[in-house]
Amino acid sequence: MAEKTTRFGEYDVHLFSEGTHFRSYELLGAHSYTQNDKAGKDKAGTAFAVWAPNAKSVSVIGDFNNWDASKDHLHGVESTGIWEGFVPDVSNGACYKYLIDSHAGYVDAEKTDPYGFHFEAPPRTASVVWDIGGHDWADKEWMNSRADRHQQDQPMSIYELHLGSWRRTLEDGGKYLSYLDLAEQLPGYLADLGFTHVEFMPVTEHPFDGSWGYQTVGYFAPTSRFGTPQEFMALVDALHQAGIGVIVDWVPGHFPSDPHGLAKFDGSSLYEHEDHRKGFHPDWQTLIFNFGRTEVSNFLISSALFWLDKYHIDGLRVDAVASMLYLDYSREEGEWIPNEFGGRENLEAIAFLKRLNETVYYRFPDTLTIAEESTSWPMVSRPTYVGGLGFGLKWNMGWMNDVLEYFRKEPVHRSYHHNNLTFGLLYAFHENFMLPFSHDEVVHGKGSMLGKMPGDDWQKFANLRLLYGFMYGHPGKKLLFMGSEFAQWNEWDADKSLDWHLLEFEPHQEMRHRGMLHWVRDLNKMLQAEGALHQLDFDHQGFRWVDCLDAGACVLSFLRYGDELAPPILCVSNFTPVPRDNYRVGVPADGYWEEVLNSDAEIYGGSGIGNLGGVLAEHHGMHDLPYSLSLRLPPLSTCFFRLGGA
Repeated sequence: MAEKTTRFGEYDVHLFSEGTHFRSYELLGAHSYTQNDKAGKDKAGTAFAVWAPNAKSVSVIGDFNNWDASKDHLHGVESTGIWEGFVPDVSNGACYKYLIDSHAGYVDAEKTDPYGFHFEAPPRTASVVWDIGGHDWADKEWMNSRADRHQQDQPMSIYELHLGSWRRTLEDGGKYLSYLDLAEQLPGYLADLGFTHVEFMPVTEHPFDGSWGYQTVGYFAPTSRFGTPQEFMALVDALHQAGIGVIVDWVPGHFPSDPHGLAKFDGSSLYEHEDHRKGFHPDWQTLIFNFGRTEVSNFLISSALFWLDKYHIDGLRVDAVASMLYLDYSREEGEWIPNEFGGRENLEAIAFLKRLNETVYYRFPDTLTIAEESTSWPMVSRPTYVGGLGFGLKWNMGWMNDVLEYFRKEPVHRSYHHNNLTFGLLYAFHENFMLPFSHDEVVHGKGSMLGKMPGDDWQKFANLRLLYGFMYGHPGKKLLFMGSEFAQWNEWDADKSLDWHLLEFEPHQEMRHRGMLHWVRDLNKMLQAEGALHQLDFDHQGFRWVDCLDAGACVLSFLRYGDELAPPILCVSNFTPVPRDNYRVGVPADGYWEEVLNSDAEIYGGSGIGNLGGVLAEHHGMHDLPYSLSLRLPPLSTCFFRLGGA
């Protein structure tokens, strides 16, 4: 029999029972410490605690007791449903599970620890006792400046990355890079390219590689595929020291049905809904959390805060929010249960998301929450006190889909689809939008970003440079998936490295993949340098169409504005392979308009057509503006002009 502990005070019991013990990871799970025995002597060991209210008995089994369920039975804690106990001589690195005998008739179910800090490397499934202290953080400068960096008027360009396939070793059949390998290679790469943040696809422990981490079993454990918790801390620390923020994908919407995980945890539907019409996700064959249960909500919010607290994570991108908001998501008539008012909105999930965001921003106000939400649900990124969901940012899936649909068209047909490019500005300021070209767009037969582009090879690269230029000029924060920055030909394969050889062996005269990399680097640098391109991303005063109606020529022009110190930026995009001489666009001010960037420059792999560094404004009003520029528009290009200069 495990010894009783004194870790659960009356206040802890109260908070847990009402669902507000948001640091529950400090009590539940496995914690090594020294306890006084009855004789007053110190005794080293590990305290275990697990929530299993429908269990008849719970034992902790592990390599320290030969997995014998008869040795270390746990004790119930009042009316909380928590079972706890102290096992002497169990220390860091010990493998363990909980063996749960249930009143519901599920006998001897072996479960990993929902609050486990570390797990065995898959395919093994035991939890591992682990002290997550001990890392000597050296990111004080970053942490002190984080609040300023995350203001809405600051530039943000995010590099989305899958840990297992960014790079792999050349030896041993292409093994994963470890967290420490990534800490050596990734920060410098991202800093050189000018990205402000990296977004990791889920780092939480998961049994199935093919889920890419989106089917989580360990909500408090970085996956052991790449190293230990401290080694993941070292990666975050190295990125912070290089000036790179770290966002992680976090999945509170659903979880897998693996028998060692959360499913039927204590013999009952503890974490999930009992009724499959609410508790089973038909798309992913996973289980849906019971958001209305206070202990479940407490578990998830504790997980969110845990990553911000213990791992210095700067933001959470919340996956599949749309699937949480709607009771009929991916369901036919009769396959879902309406809410109490007869509607399809998941009121419990809505309340959970609001509480999540309120708690995160109250406790870590300098961090970010980002919603992957694909519908027109209103006010996703507005505060809860005005009726919003409370997220800081929302992915703009509508813009992404419209723009990619346009770019798939051959240029000869684009004039008939001009509204695909302009429609997004009708709602661009309804939310705090992020413009995402994510992993979802380069997998499952969708092809790579380069592969989506029409035309011969030259036109494909020109189109992609044009697309990225249009994206960086458009209001909203930016996100690119790894490999897109150098125009990988193949669509993403999570089982192998990116095609880095495209950069290594490309003939110097071609400048295709290296030219794309250079273009993305210069776009990021311009984004950070030019206040007009980021200061008013979420304010209509930061944007003005110059001409959005020239569908015949397939040309768009607009102005971006920042504060009074930021010179305006003119963005002009030509979506055809036809150069256009003497193309006139209106501008708001007299003077010299410097050509800051031109995607057709030879250094990027273009044809070298441009405006010889800039253009003088003429006293010839156009587009309801007092002056105008006569431009030479390169084929399939985006050009940026800034007022001022030589």
